[in-house]
Amino acid sequence: MKRAGDTIVAVATPAGRGGVGVVRVSGSRAPNIMQSVIGRAAAPRVATLASFRGTRGELLDQGIALFFPAPNSYTGEHVLELHGHGGAAVLGLLVARCLELDARLADPGEFTQRAFLNGKLDLAQAEAVADLIDAGSASAARAAARSLSGEFSHAVHAIADALLELRTLTEASLDFPEEDIDFVRAADARGRLQRLRADLASLRDRAHQGSLLREGLTIVLVGAPNVGKSSLMNRLAAEDIAIVTAIPGTTRDALRSHVEIGGIPVTIVDTAGLRATDDPIETLGIDRTWSAIVQADVAFVIDDAQTAAARSREDDIVKQLPASVARVIVHNKIDLADIAPRRDRADDWHVWLSAKTGAGCDLLERTVLELAGAHEDRETAFLARARHLEALAQAATHVDEALHQLELPSPPLELMAEALRDAHASLGAIVGETTADDLLGAIFSRFCIGK
Repeated sequence: MKRAGDTIVAVATPAGRGGVGVVRVSGSRAPNIMQSVIGRAAAPRVATLASFRGTRGELLDQGIALFFPAPNSYTGEHVLELHGHGGAAVLGLLVARCLELDARLADPGEFTQRAFLNGKLDLAQAEAVADLIDAGSASAARAAARSLSGEFSHAVHAIADALLELRTLTEASLDFPEEDIDFVRAADARGRLQRLRADLASLRDRAHQGSLLREGLTIVLVGAPNVGKSSLMNRLAAEDIAIVTAIPGTTRDALRSHVEIGGIPVTIVDTAGLRATDDPIETLGIDRTWSAIVQADVAFVIDDAQTAAARSREDDIVKQLPASVARVIVHNKIDLADIAPRRDRADDWHVWLSAKTGAGCDLLERTVLELAGAHEDRETAFLARARHLEALAQAATHVDEALHQLELPSPPLELMAEALRDAHASLGAIVGETTADDLLGAIFSRFCIGK
């Protein structure tokens, strides 16, 4: 039976073979395990060369032992790290030895969960640990590091503190019914709410930039056969991933490539050409095209800039696209039609380019960033998650409601105070001050075992 006070153990390095592997132990029995495994107590926070021994004193491995006494450790508990050789067998022996000494295997994310529960990290910082590990680009890693350092949490706390001050003022004024609204107006409640709204909008924008870095975008290439979808895929990926021939229907399945556009991770999906066909294999490929479209963030609808008929086919495809998918109309093969690269916008963005020569592809990339709401400078972004964006949006809605109540002819301060409380609670959910246990379980279950 698992208990919160158990001593836990896990391999903290990736599976496979390597020069060094780390076994991590956290909990009250860590000092006893250290004494049994290395035969002595290592000096706190000093790398100690040691032999790691089994139940009968047999040598399991040699390496470095590091001991971090509570509360000055990652988890806030006693933490022991055994740095040995990075083979699965030897690491398994070390874990088994710790289990013999009354540790239990850690759950996914349990080390970081204990750090959160012991006040070493708030919830946003704890999530940033996993985001830093999973970062798919240098920009994402830097944004995760900013969140882990507490920059995002500090910004949230600053707005929450301003909300709390205004809440206190509003709720205190309810004790003086003769003077309540004058008291609130004299304290410039309207101006404070407007500043809070602006601060939330700024924070949401920075969080949105980080969300793009974390989640990335999925772009699907669609169009009739032979309009250059595979050529554009190869151009954007900067390598020959898709087969390009003059034979219609070459692409039968969805091909994926992972690239970066402006520092944002992007998955590009090349699909089978859309046309009427009796070929059962090609029909299956077309079905997969529509499945890929539904799951995409952006669709590049590609046509051949040389022919007017292509425009008609492109219009038919656009009409069938889901409303949830943004679209860019890409007029390809301008090198054959003697057209200069350009872009403009009517109902949708239109970009004229040549996948063969690369002319105009920079315009396409710029269009993608604008559609995503990405800024050129994302060095102030926080690697936010969907729940963070939702909480910030809820807080902004509640602040707007408080401002609306204040501007009524006879402001109902009770409703204004309630809106401020709701806004404060929404921000508290980001850093873990008002977070349900089931959400905590969902968050930490997605971590790797040794973290």
